[in-house]
Amino acid sequence: MITKDMTIQSILAVDPDLAQILMASGMHCLGCIMSHTENLEQACAVHGIDTDELVDVLNGYLENK
Repeated sequence: MITKDMTIQSILAVDPDLAQILMASGMHCLGCIMSHTENLEQACAVHGIDTDELVDVLNGYLENK
């Protein structure tokens, strides 16, 4: 289960295919140094993305995989 307090790197460790969803949502800096320290909520704030909506999409993908 993905939560908004997880880092981008920890999310990708759950399933590397989640990168597609993150990229499609506007998060194009997955390899950025901040992806190791910033949590998803912080990254979404920087990119103007609704965190709760993105978490729902990520978890929906995992549930249907």
